[in-house]
Amino acid sequence: MNPFLLKVPHATTSRAASISLVWFALFLFVGGLFCLPTAVRAEAKNGFEALQVSGPKSGFTIVPGATEEVVLTFKNIGSKTWTNSGSAYVSIYTYDPKYRVSDFKTDNWIDYTQAALLEESNVAVGSVGSIYLTLKAPKSEGTYKETFHLAAEDAAWIPGGEFTLTINVEDEDEEEGETEVGSQDLSSENPLSDGEASPETNGLSATVLLRSTKLVEAQAGDVITYKVGIKNTGTVSWGTREIVTTSYAIASTDTAHASWVSDTELVVNTTGSVKPGGLDLLSFKFTAPTSNGSHTVRYQMAVDDTVIPDFYIDIPVEVTGGSPEIIDDDVTVEEEEVQSDREIDEPIVRIGLLTIDEETDWVTEISCDSTWRLVDSEGGLLGKMEEDEMVRAFYKNQRYYFNRGRGIEQTHKYLRFVPDNEEAICTIENFDRRKTRGASYALNQFRDTLELQYIPYKDEVWVINELPIEEYLYGLGETSNASHEEFKKALITVARTYALYHWERNTKHQGYFHMNAYADDQVYFGYGYETIHPLIREAVEDTRGITVNYDGRTALTPYFSRSDGRTRSWSEVWGGSVAWLIGVDAPCDEERGYTLWGHGVGMGATEALCMANNGDDWEEILHYFYTDVDLIKRWD
Repeated sequence: MNPFLLKVPHATTSRAASISLVWFALFLFVGGLFCLPTAVRAEAKNGFEALQVSGPKSGFTIVPGATEEVVLTFKNIGSKTWTNSGSAYVSIYTYDPKYRVSDFKTDNWIDYTQAALLEESNVAVGSVGSIYLTLKAPKSEGTYKETFHLAAEDAAWIPGGEFTLTINVEDEDEEEGETEVGSQDLSSENPLSDGEASPETNGLSATVLLRSTKLVEAQAGDVITYKVGIKNTGTVSWGTREIVTTSYAIASTDTAHASWVSDTELVVNTTGSVKPGGLDLLSFKFTAPTSNGSHTVRYQMAVDDTVIPDFYIDIPVEVTGGSPEIIDDDVTVEEEEVQSDREIDEPIVRIGLLTIDEETDWVTEISCDSTWRLVDSEGGLLGKMEEDEMVRAFYKNQRYYFNRGRGIEQTHKYLRFVPDNEEAICTIENFDRRKTRGASYALNQFRDTLELQYIPYKDEVWVINELPIEEYLYGLGETSNASHEEFKKALITVARTYALYHWERNTKHQGYFHMNAYADDQVYFGYGYETIHPLIREAVEDTRGITVNYDGRTALTPYFSRSDGRTRSWSEVWGGSVAWLIGVDAPCDEERGYTLWGHGVGMGATEALCMANNGDDWEEILHYFYTDVDLIKRWD
């Protein structure tokens, strides 16, 4: 039994004499003939049965101490749908013997014996599911055989789900023959293959072998996390790998996301190298286009600063709602709900900071620079922590696990990390944007309370930051020190108003948090950004408590990057009518020949900055972009 008390059924060791064993072999031509080792066709158990479709080549090589991710796919040939959560969820455990501690365990394994969950949330009967297995080679060279087995938690060891990997651990200088780790298809029915390899040029060629989904269905403006497995079908090894935007019109310009490394680079991977025949797994985020209908979002791949020719990552996106999430709330609400002609206490906002996933190896590690308390969602004390003392925590199978230095403990209630000093700063120790996003700063420190909570409707685990609204604005990443002070005041005021609008309703993220920290809400980097750009805090203090209001109500204040010479009215972009959001001219943008970047409604940042540089103050800027509004101080 594994140490986290998660039970897995033991496989039945006897069979009725009438059961026959059927041996089979599957063949696929992918640059040559590969053969799956002979396997036993066993009877389905409790409705579960699997057929392996693809896996890494036998005898692949990993350098001592290096980490590699391999992909295996299995077809569901039983009678029950597979899931990766809830009861009877599907994962892989070490096997032969069961629950052994593997020499190849990595930090992102669920525990010492449970290596990975099924990638897909659901795999219907007849469909194919994926296992992304991360392996860290031991330092001792040699040939290892690692056996794993698919299991339906507390239900069955899944027949057909046992597999053994033969892994050569040796230094690169000593490698001979085949060294690829890439997944090889073992069935001509593999639905994950994306067609033939693109033509080879200068030794660079690639094909998309795996993708997280064939078709993305989303609301306009939704943030989409996407994973692709790209096979090196060329003749040269890949060093630095990047997913980049393309100049082709098919690549929608409104898909940018705050997690991108730059305006043109989605993600950069510098770990190891990918030899010819190998597979590289890349995960990135993008924003769904802002109009209804069918779209194809296109990206490319660059290797060592060279774009792979004639190779595209085309992602079909079906947008089923034509307006961004910002307008999902009804702007015609009851007067008393948002009455803004009275002072209130400064709101405490909840910001969704970070999903706990591959980037943090599925766990979070938090410390604070003062004494602090680990409590559950009902305020129950779980531990008193000293300054800089760290707690490691994660969510799994409807429980929260944490280690405060006394071994693994658990609770059914979500976790809160609460500093005793209101000026304290807490750090997410295992989140560093320099390592995972190519940023210049870690930006992993935050004021006040942090929280670890599973969000059911998103099926994601989030770290949430709970803090006063003005302290939230200190770390807002929507502007910088370099911007004109009047522009900063204008931007901070509309950002404060936007935050207040969603705090008053608390419906944007189904009440779990008011906003997230990304571009589809407002970019927020926390205390680290605040220390780099202290003039933002000055703009916050100069406008403290002031919000934009219309006819006695908190106004909805969208803003965007730049216009093409005019802003748009609400009705032009999203339909309906909002009295204070009327299109206006943007002469600076027109003079510079800018193109539209963003939805175009409300305040355009480049035009507002130009107005500030030309002598307009922040109040004049706001009254220009938002028609007939009032600026009212709501709290001290």
